[in-house]
Amino acid sequence: MTSEHPPGAKALRFSTDGIPSVNRVHLWEHHNAKALIALDIRTMDEQPLQAAEINLHFPSLKFASVRGSAQVVERNEAFIRRHPTNSVAVFFAIEGEAFFYYQGGFESLRPGQAVIYDVDRPFMRGFSRGLREMVLTIPHEDYLEITGGRPLTRPIIFDFREEQIANRRAFALARLVSDALSRPGDAESTEAAAFELLSAILAGDRSGTGACHLTAARSYITEHLGDTELSVAKVAFAVGISERHLARLFNETGTSASAYIFELRLQLARRLLTDQREARSSIATLAGRCGFASQAYFARAYKARYAVTPSMERKAALTEGAKRLILH
Repeated sequence: MTSEHPPGAKALRFSTDGIPSVNRVHLWEHHNAKALIALDIRTMDEQPLQAAEINLHFPSLKFASVRGSAQVVERNEAFIRRHPTNSVAVFFAIEGEAFFYYQGGFESLRPGQAVIYDVDRPFMRGFSRGLREMVLTIPHEDYLEITGGRPLTRPIIFDFREEQIANRRAFALARLVSDALSRPGDAESTEAAAFELLSAILAGDRSGTGACHLTAARSYITEHLGDTELSVAKVAFAVGISERHLARLFNETGTSASAYIFELRLQLARRLLTDQREARSSIATLAGRCGFASQAYFARAYKARYAVTPSMERKAALTEGAKRLILH
């Protein structure tokens, strides 16, 4: 099934819910062949397969969010000849440990680690307790372009956990993929940012363009909006550049880092105030979740930005929600 998503990107969804048990593996394989990577899939026990996937197709890249019960996925030489993909994949492990066999080696992967591998080379991955992961695929020609023509002959494994400062770009890439799958955005800028971050990861810490640093900074800000101590200095440190350099990068986009933080906090506040599920949360609580230490300051800032107070915004949203319920 397809659904609307950012302009220039196509979204697909799959779930085994409601599918007879005997058909699940076959349809799971069929979806992956169409939407991500063709795989030979086997379950690890007699329990019915449970699986779900969200896919997002950009002009060149593909993103996916994958959940599944215990299973083994494989692409051997014969299978690859029948189902070439012409792509390199980045697998971000979020939940569930996995084994990864490839020609000439073996790796054990844990949550918080990612592996980059040419999926037109034989491999087998297994998840004894199920999995939750994100996947990014990039065509061979694009991969070769960002690596200066170096093919990928062995897997590259890296951490993308936020607390590891050295992995800030990897974390930013994982966050970018996650955000794109969950919230609409501009397809062209999302894909460009992914290319920048992946290029920087592959080149090592000595690399990093302004666009890459800006993407990492925005990702860090989004992740820490609720931190009342969030500052330009903290963002610059997390990204690994000076405050002056960070200021210059934001100035080139027509704003400042502090103004960007402020605007995102107000946008988040508006989403929460108009969300029927947050009707029982106090305005003070919502203000705190958006990084505003003072409710009074939040109220003044909100009115200056949207010409209504937070309480007026919430009341209007609740009234509109009640009207829709009556009409339906």
